[in-house]
Order: sequence, then structure tokens, then C-alpha cells
Amino acid sequence: MIGPDACERRDLGVRVSVLFAAIFVVAGTNLPYLPVWLDWRGLEAREIAIITATPLFVRVVVTPAIAFAADRAGDHRRFLVGLSWCGLAALAALSQSSTFWPILISTVAFALAWTTIMPLTETVALNGVKAAGLDYGRMRLWGSLSFIAASLGGGSVVGYWGAASAIWLVLAGGVLTTLAAHWVARPIGLGRPKAALGPSRLRLADALGLLSARPFLVFLLATGAIQAAHAMFYTFGTLHWAGQGLSAGWSGMLWAIGVLAEIAIFVVSAALIRHVGAPGLIAVAAMAAVGRWLAMGFDPPLPWLMLLQMLHGLTFGAAHVGAIHFMARAVPDWQTGTSQALYASVTSGIAMGAATLVSGPLYAQYAGRAYWAMAVVAAVGLGASLVLMRTRRDVAVA
Repeated sequence: MIGPDACERRDLGVRVSVLFAAIFVVAGTNLPYLPVWLDWRGLEAREIAIITATPLFVRVVVTPAIAFAADRAGDHRRFLVGLSWCGLAALAALSQSSTFWPILISTVAFALAWTTIMPLTETVALNGVKAAGLDYGRMRLWGSLSFIAASLGGGSVVGYWGAASAIWLVLAGGVLTTLAAHWVARPIGLGRPKAALGPSRLRLADALGLLSARPFLVFLLATGAIQAAHAMFYTFGTLHWAGQGLSAGWSGMLWAIGVLAEIAIFVVSAALIRHVGAPGLIAVAAMAAVGRWLAMGFDPPLPWLMLLQMLHGLTFGAAHVGAIHFMARAVPDWQTGTSQALYASVTSGIAMGAATLVSGPLYAQYAGRAYWAMAVVAAVGLGASLVLMRTRRDVAVA
């Protein structure tokens, strides 16, 4: 018989898994097909890069501020619900926008809500790992599975109905995420699982303490560079494939292959961490990223693209799993919220934003060869990850 604590743990795990799945319906349609919609609206490559990058810089301030408010209020769930509604409203406004400035404003409003939902959800998941013994990889893989379904289904829809349909796919994902946020917001009772949704006591002094710790700074440099090296691919990957003659359906298939590899990493993540450790897994991801983006710069044909997409399991999946477990083991419990906010702000904010802005002019001038610049960024992450490997895995960064 399953006891009350086991039931609570399973209930929390299911609710967080469903929320991950809903969030990645948005990601699985937004990342591959929103640039296609922007191109259909008549925007140039530099304008698309600006629209993609601007929210990443703005979130550097907004995401930690909202995380601070959520931790001080002691209720991540209420903030998840409010942010999901804000994001949905911004998507509705975006769907009715047709020129650069309205699109930029709506995209920034949407991204501020959505990019804060993700670290808050990660915080709930990471606290669940610590407080209730949940398996992070098993929860997170449902997000990847929904990404596959969304990208494959989105490719079929865009291929049949045209680029104009892409925004409605993203909007549908917004509706699902709002519903999932309401469901995870229901009270789950007492016990250790409740601690996963409780306050992490985020204070300004905590953030300053983390930012003054050398191991944490090296960690941010390593993971930030590895993730930022995906900027060219995230922004122009689908458009470049279309220029090579690949259909929307094949683009969706290539995205799905990458995420299937990512899922495989999540399934075996606990074993990988036991064998190579979090810093070692980050270093493996960096090596794979250097090779992946060097090869992508040669505009490889479809069979090679399929093989290279399998490396996404390492370049993104292994780097992210390594980051989550590094923070779980190296950062004290009372700094969990702080570390998540800073990690999200640096990797998906400062680093990704800068790389995305650079990718616009590079792609406009060099097309696929611009991927070689991303290989250089990944090499920076490799160097930092090798330094991180010399740091004790149980080091306290406070």
C-alpha cells in the first residue's frame, strides 16, 4: 500500500511534470516557428534577432526580481498562475501585431512572463528533489516529450496552413500552460512535499554571496557559454534549413530528433551524475557543442543533420542536467531560489541575449558559416567547465 507521504510525492511529481509538458508546448512551437512567422510578417534578419534578443536582456533584471517577490511571499504557485495569464494576454496581443514595434513590445511582455515561469517551475522541481526525493530527470523529460509533439505537429500545421498559422500554435500552448499552472496551484497537503512549494528565503545578501563565490561564477561562465552557443540555431536554424530546401515537416523532424536525444539524457541522468559528476557532465556537453557547431558551419546534408541533431542531447540536455545537479549539491538549501534565478538570468539572459544579437549580423553576412562563431563561444564554456571539474563537487558556494 502506498502511504500518505508517497502519495503526496507522486502527486507533486505528476503536477510538476504536467506543467513542464505544457510549458514546452509553447517552446516547441515558439522556437522553431515564431521566426518563420516573423519572416512572413516581412521582418528582416536583424529585426528578428533584435526581437529575439531584447527580452533576454530585460529578463536579467525582471526574472530575479519576480523570483525575489515569489520567495518573499512564500508562494511560487500564485506567481505561476499570475504569470501564465500575463503571458497569455501578451500572446493574444502579439497575434494581432503586424509591424516591428508592436511585435517587439508584445514579444517582450510575453517573454518576461514566460521566461520567469520556467525558473519558478525549476525551483519547485529542484526543491522537490531535495525535500521529497523526486527524480528531476523523470519530471523534466515530459517537457521534452511535449516539445517533440509540438514541433512535429507544428511542422505539419505550418506546412499545410502556411507561416501565418505559427502564432496560433504558440497561443494554444499558452492556454495549456495557464490551465496547468492552475492545477499545480492546488494545495497538496502537509509533509515534505509541501516544502517543495514553500519559500526559499531569497534575500539580496544571498545573491551577492553567490556572485562573490568563485566556483559559482565559473559555473555560470561554463553553462552560460554552452547554452549561448545555441543562439544561432534557435534563431535562424529553421529559416536556414528552409533556405537549404528542407520542408517545414523535415524541420520539425530535425527538432524532434534533437529533443529525443535530450530525453535519453534525462532518463539516464541519475546514473550519469553518479559516474561523471555534475562538472564532468557539463564538460562533456561543452566538447559536444564545439564539435556540433563546427560541423554545422559546413551546411551538411540531411543525413548528417540528423546525426548532428542527436548531439543536442549533450549540448543542451547534459549541460542543463549538470547545472541542476551542481546547484542541488553545491548550493545550500536556503539559496536554491537565488541560484535558479541567477542561472536563468545569465544563461538565458545575458549570455544568450548577447549571442543572439551577434547572430543577426553574422547570419545576414555569412549564413551557415556563422555557426563557427558559436563553436568559439562553446570553446569558452569548455575551458570554464575544465576549471569547474577541479572544484570539489560538495563545495559550498555561500
